[in-house]
Amino acid sequence: MEKNWIKIFTSSNFYQSEIVKQMLTGHHIDTVLLNKQDSSHRAFGDIEVYIHQEDFSKAIEIMILNQINL
Repeated sequence: MEKNWIKIFTSSNFYQSEIVKQMLTGHHIDTVLLNKQDSSHRAFGDIEVYIHQEDFSKAIEIMILNQINL
């Protein structure tokens, strides 16, 4: 992954991570999902949401306003 990407959200629930990604993308924030779940058993590992470092403050504000648990 390129430099200046930071993790803003982690969940073991793929759909919850996808909702966060779509919410941030809808506010013009570039977002990447990194799926670290075990491919054979979904109970192990997390899905991480990454954004550019310069979008951090805006992303946190959006997540708080939409009541996303950090």
